[in-house]
Amino acid sequence: MFEHFTALTIEDGNGRLVARMNRPEVRNAIDATMVAELHELCAYLETTPKILILTGCEVNGRGIFASGADIAQLRERRREDALRGVNSQIFDRIHKLPMPVIAAIDGYALGGGAELAYAADFRIGTPYIKMGQPETNLGIIAAAGALWRLKELVGEPVALEILMAGRILNAQEALDLHLVTELHEPSELLDAAHALADRISAQDPLAVRITKRVFAAPRDAHPHIDELAQAILFESDAKFDRMQAFLDRKKK
Repeated sequence: MFEHFTALTIEDGNGRLVARMNRPEVRNAIDATMVAELHELCAYLETTPKILILTGCEVNGRGIFASGADIAQLRERRREDALRGVNSQIFDRIHKLPMPVIAAIDGYALGGGAELAYAADFRIGTPYIKMGQPETNLGIIAAAGALWRLKELVGEPVALEILMAGRILNAQEALDLHLVTELHEPSELLDAAHALADRISAQDPLAVRITKRVFAAPRDAHPHIDELAQAILFESDAKFDRMQAFLDRKKK
């Protein structure tokens, strides 16, 4: 299905899909081809919900997630391109996928690469990650999610330092700020992402999907949306089967 892809390599199986950014010659810079392939990938996952693991590749023996948007293409974009939201639209689409998205990050995740990581539901990394937003040094803003997602993730003071003063977070800083929740050696990173995916897969898939959707709802939608969602789940076969299994285990 995805054999024609050139910017991404895809592994599909075991109820999840691994998408590896694979443009080592430009440090996985996000270009128009990668954006188009991500849209095609999202179209598949919107109709066939699966956990998505996003990761990078090795460059000269060192891991890299994504160095940012392709500057050569970015240099030529004009007002209408910005209004089309080339990167912001695909990152938002990724964030809204039915099942959780895990970003497995090694090395640089800068600019658009960092914003892609912010769009994931979970972020795990290696001790070698570097995350930040160098856009203002290039005469632009971080317009693909960082200006609003980052302050929700790390708090306003740190977000402003990253966005306006070019601060680059190392792995320990990202972990302390909970921007990433786990650190693993590069050789163990993908296994750790699969272990997280296994823990998610052990839950009821419908409950996971509804939890993700309700979690993203605005504050004034609660508790009404929670009650409606729970009403759906209270009638599901999985609820009765899983609760009965729990009660049966307690009897032993």
